[in-house]
Amino acid sequence: MSALLFPGQGSQVVGMGLELYNNFEIVKKIFNQADEKLNYSISKLILEGPEDELQLTKNTQPAILTVSYSIFKVLKEEFGFDLAEFKFVAGHSLGEYSALVCANSLKFNDALYLLHERGKAMQEAVPIGKGSMIAVLGTETDELISLLKFANNEKGTCEIANDNAIGQIIVSGNKENVDLLQKTLKEKKIKSIPLKVSAPFHCSLMKPAAKVMEEKINKTDFNNPLLNIVNNVTANPEVNSDKIKKLLIEQIFSTVKWRESIIYMSKSGVKNFVEIGPGKALTGMVKRTIKEANCFSINSITDIKNYTNEFKR
Repeated sequence: MSALLFPGQGSQVVGMGLELYNNFEIVKKIFNQADEKLNYSISKLILEGPEDELQLTKNTQPAILTVSYSIFKVLKEEFGFDLAEFKFVAGHSLGEYSALVCANSLKFNDALYLLHERGKAMQEAVPIGKGSMIAVLGTETDELISLLKFANNEKGTCEIANDNAIGQIIVSGNKENVDLLQKTLKEKKIKSIPLKVSAPFHCSLMKPAAKVMEEKINKTDFNNPLLNIVNNVTANPEVNSDKIKKLLIEQIFSTVKWRESIIYMSKSGVKNFVEIGPGKALTGMVKRTIKEANCFSINSITDIKNYTNEFKR
């Protein structure tokens, strides 16, 4: 039994998708479609940079969708990739939009628009420099939750943004509160790494962004997906389009329950996890959480050939 995974922010790199762009007409069409929808050359940013422009979240989010969708379409139309072979599909944060597009729940053009607007809204929700995010390594979720109590106060917040994998948790909030948590972690000899992000994503400080996106998401047409989407907010499969819309709004300020999602899929019988998109971040998270899982990441022609020749056999 298999699951299909789509990456989120952090996987972006200038030049991602270039090999596929140069070799498949369908990828050029998708990149051109993205340019037309967004009214600027997202394809140039993806293929040539500059990196600082690609790193802006309003660009990063539609860029990762464009590359992930391109890889999926090449697999499907050039190599006979069959979505029916998968029991679940899931995407990490913005990757959930990629998952919805590939499961025929959301049109690619609509997802591009929503992610561009989502990126802008998330960036504008908190003034630059007022928020912070850190990766906390080597500790259990329950232990971190108990430590967060000491970092939260009436002046600000500090919350789990992404529960990514066993021993890998991302925390988000007001800079002062996150700094306070880091001090506590250091005293307890728990490793933490500051992240280079433009805003404190997936915490209650993002509620203004969710308010902005609520109307835009609700105005967009969604279909029930072709297969179970394991949701970031609930870590359970969702197939009702109205519920999916509601959860996409909540996702902006809620914890991404990725570890729980992987565990749910594994307990449901999934042995093979296939990551489609730039980078291999999700593959690493799955391996940390489910040691015996078979993982495969696909973002090049060699990966596609290896997958079709070996993994499916």
